[in-house]
Amino acid sequence: MAFFAYGHRGVMGVEPENTIRSFLRAQHELLDGIELDLHLSKDGELVVMHDETVDRTTNGSGAVSDLTVAELRTLDAGQGERVPLFGEVLEAMRPDLPIQAEIKDVHAARVLARLIREQDLLGRVQVLSFFDEALHEFNRELPGGTMVLVADPTDPDLADRARAVGARLVSVDMRLVNLDSVDRCRDAGIDVMAWSVNTPRDLAVAKALGLVGAVTDFPEIRQEILASA
Repeated sequence: MAFFAYGHRGVMGVEPENTIRSFLRAQHELLDGIELDLHLSKDGELVVMHDETVDRTTNGSGAVSDLTVAELRTLDAGQGERVPLFGEVLEAMRPDLPIQAEIKDVHAARVLARLIREQDLLGRVQVLSFFDEALHEFNRELPGGTMVLVADPTDPDLADRARAVGARLVSVDMRLVNLDSVDRCRDAGIDVMAWSVNTPRDLAVAKALGLVGAVTDFPEIRQEILASA
């Protein structure tokens, strides 16, 4: 399997993160897919936002869960971009472009599972989470979905946790990953990817460790991958 690179929140190193503009830039730069984050709005819609609040990435303030979609629409998410809903991202991107969607809780897991089922997206959307219970809930709602456990690579129970939730891939912090953790996962039949691989040195280390892919903030990493193939 070729080493893959997904755009982290689009390509957040050069565009406003988690915006349609950023995702389209990742697609234009021929990254292998995109990674994004989901929260539920006050009215129960899947909103593309990394933080629990809108304070850092928009000109507004408050928790995503306390704001309706109509209220979120009024915010500037950078360069005039609006906070998108997950459905809008799906519509904006090529229908074959893979998406990694990170969820934070069981409520979002249920809503995302329902959307994936209704739109027949099992083969396109991978579901990520730091929280084991969120992945358990997604698996209960939609068995057969592709799940990725996001975790600390120094956790000695990493492989066991991944198997317990049904994940065959773990995503780990590039700054913490080491050969021992990768070997333990590989022995358990679990692949490892990293975030965020942003430099040629990061890429060389990731490949040397046997990682299968990464998310990156910068589109130039794709060219580095092709040059090192």
